Formats: sequence, C-alpha cells, structure tokens
Amino acid sequence: MAGLVTAGRRVALAVALSLLAGAAVASQRFAAEGEIEVAFAPRDDTEKVVIELIRSARKSLEVQAYAFTSRSIADALVAAQRRGVRVEVLADAQMNRRGKGNAIGRLLAAGVPVAFETRYNAAHNKVIIVDAEGPRCALLTGSYNFTWSANNRNAENLLIVREHCELARAYRANWLRHRKEATRVSTLPWRGD
Repeated sequence: MAGLVTAGRRVALAVALSLLAGAAVASQRFAAEGEIEVAFAPRDDTEKVVIELIRSARKSLEVQAYAFTSRSIADALVAAQRRGVRVEVLADAQMNRRGKGNAIGRLLAAGVPVAFETRYNAAHNKVIIVDAEGPRCALLTGSYNFTWSANNRNAENLLIVREHCELARAYRANWLRHRKEATRVSTLPWRGD
C-alpha cells in the first residue's frame, strides 16, 4: 500500500503545494518558544521599550509602520544604521506622505531605505523584526504606532517575542512580500502620482 496517501498526508501535501505556488493559507502555527515581553501605553514607557529593542539589533531591522511621528524611534533607527545594522522601513503611504510632523523625513535624510505601501487601503502593520536569522532574534508587534500619541495618549499594547527565530523569519517573509509591492521613497512630501 505504498501508493496509498492518508488524509493527513493529503492535507500536508496540499499545504506544501499551496505554499510553493504562493497561494494563501489559513494561518501558520508555531510551538511556543523564547521569551515574551508586553507593555501597555500609556501606563508603561512603551517608546523606551521600542528604543531598547532597536538598540539590541546587531545585524538587521525590518520595520512596518502605519503612522510614524516619533522622532526618538526614528533617531534610534538611524543610530542602528550608523553602527552597521541593515535598517529598512515600510510605511503606509496615506499616513506618511506629508513632511510636516512625520519622522520618515529623518530616516530619509540619514539614508535609511524607506518604501511606501500603496496596494492596500491601510497598511496597518506595526512590526519590528530584529536579527531574524538569530541567534538573538526578536519580533515586536501589537497595536502600538510609532507616534507620540501612541506613547502618551492612546490605550495601546505591544508584544515582543524574543529568541523565537522561526516566528521572526515568518514575519520577515511577510515583510519581504510587502516590500516587493511597495514604492521606494526618496523625499517628503510624497505624491505618488
């Protein structure tokens, strides 16, 4: 009965084939691993937590931002790039196209690669992927925008998963898919016409 394929193997084969073909899958599951840190704004100093995470990077930082007005976070990303960390930022085009009040201009002025996501009504991801290849990988996600308001006025959450590189690589794979569809930005204000 070597030619007989069980139902479980058919499902596994179908998932593998759909991944190879680039088709959507319902979700991905990972065994629990690593350390988890949480912070809640405005109670916790969430901006400080984000900056400390950025400072921990040794090789790479991939960022996805919906709104980005925090000069302190932008400055931490610039400092990371200056110390040899590869830094790249994806941001929602609608929320970040203006120059006034936006921290994207600080990144551009320092030579940090920035691309705007234009395919979606809202590129609402808030993600920082640190050193996805390890050994000290980390992933930040949650509702927290990289803004002064998120740190001081809003009820926000952030979650950092450390030392779970399989999860960090899954987020990076998604980041790379988004990067392929994004438009590189060189100046603000950006019109995208």
